[in-house]
Amino acid sequence: MDRYDQVVIGSGVSGLTASVLLAQGGRKVLLLEKAPTIGGALTRFYREGVPFDTGFHFTGGFADDGLLHEMSKVLGIRDAIVPIVLSPDAAFRFIFEEDGRVYDFPYGIPRLLERLQEYFPADAAGIRQYFGMLKQVWDRTGAMELAAVLSSAMSTAVINEDHTSLQSVLDDLLDSPYLKTLVSAFCMCYGVKPTEVSFANHSRMCHGLYESVARIEGGGGAFIQAFARRLTELGVDVRCGRHVAECADIRGDAVHRFILNTGEEVELESCVLTIHPKEVLKILPKRLLSPAFVTRISDFESSCGFFTVFGVVEAGCKDDAIEKSIVSLLPSTDVNEMLDPWHEGDSALVVIGSVEDVAGVPVKTRCAFEPSFMTEVAEWTDSRTGRRSPGYLEYKRKRAARMQERMNALLDEQKGCFRLRASASVLTYRDHLHSPDGSAYGVKQKLGQINLLGKLPVRNMYIAGQSAVLPGVLGAMLSSFFVTRAVLGKATFGNILLTGGC
Repeated sequence: MDRYDQVVIGSGVSGLTASVLLAQGGRKVLLLEKAPTIGGALTRFYREGVPFDTGFHFTGGFADDGLLHEMSKVLGIRDAIVPIVLSPDAAFRFIFEEDGRVYDFPYGIPRLLERLQEYFPADAAGIRQYFGMLKQVWDRTGAMELAAVLSSAMSTAVINEDHTSLQSVLDDLLDSPYLKTLVSAFCMCYGVKPTEVSFANHSRMCHGLYESVARIEGGGGAFIQAFARRLTELGVDVRCGRHVAECADIRGDAVHRFILNTGEEVELESCVLTIHPKEVLKILPKRLLSPAFVTRISDFESSCGFFTVFGVVEAGCKDDAIEKSIVSLLPSTDVNEMLDPWHEGDSALVVIGSVEDVAGVPVKTRCAFEPSFMTEVAEWTDSRTGRRSPGYLEYKRKRAARMQERMNALLDEQKGCFRLRASASVLTYRDHLHSPDGSAYGVKQKLGQINLLGKLPVRNMYIAGQSAVLPGVLGAMLSSFFVTRAVLGKATFGNILLTGGC
């Protein structure tokens, strides 16, 4: 029987982060992953030799003093991650399909504030007040700076803006429906309606995206390779194709041994789970859980997922703005409707481009995705990848065709150039990423909701992940910094930050 100080369950970016930090703290670490390879939503797949990203496409926080930049330095992977900065003048481009209006977002808050006032002079006072409120949230949320994690509590501080919805703030400050849509469009980056998310969480999510936006050279695969190198350097034991089948040696309110699906047995001092909260319920011993705790997790709602098309741009087609901007096609000014599981018709469509090296030849790829929910594929939920019905395949064909039709109608340079290579529904994501419902961002970060972060009812088990603090790469990594601080203690954790340059 093998013995470890810490076992980390789940090898998405949160699990990878926790494993590296614990090993840097001198602990003997085992990382367990149910899938055949590490990486979770960071993984890439290939079609005819061309790589496509599964769930990671762009990020904020990579400015020189940005949170993601600082965390990567501490983890020892910053030099291996090469940001591809998008157009400073049009990092995000929004196109309203009904009337063809186009709005470009530069990055850098002073420039964005100025640009929005130029677009909407009648709302200038409200725009200034909106950004003033954003800054207040950032200044009062210590977790937005890595050094503050050392002295902060096990969760971001709750402030008044955590009890106010984004929609109510927009309705109080702004008049233009177009402006409200542009300001709330980043809800697509965490999959929660403006009426459901708090103004504080929206502000925290937007912080890095307003400051700078970048794709990564090599996509999510670059993160995986960098983390894999660090895990090897630090002696972390990584086992894929493994999951916890049974908790054993339960003394008091702690678990001291796992029995894996392979029959292997592992002794542990403590465990960090970085998987979906509803998957956590399947692992924890039932007798140690209160009915209130089970109900709390069961009541969590999932964020939206995506229907995605992947393709390439034919050689010879001229360059277009998609390689320099993240382009969003908006069918209306109602973001709440676009993020409603029962919405019928077109939703927001986001298009991202990259240039990949394929055997020494540059190939332009395109990824386009729109919000999607399990309600849309309810009749096929009992099926699995490779064993779907003809009806499901027809659903995918029609949806992919409609997305291409919309892109061709509004992106002039792309007409006749895009060649579809693959498509994915929420069922695809569910099966390939071992997600219970194919959601893109774990559970919804809803108004008034208390997420799971830190200690669980089982004394030596902790939880981190994108459902814990904030969704996305940045939030998932940050949650693991919080949790490993609790596991390692302030002194050891402080030394890790110090040696990492923070």
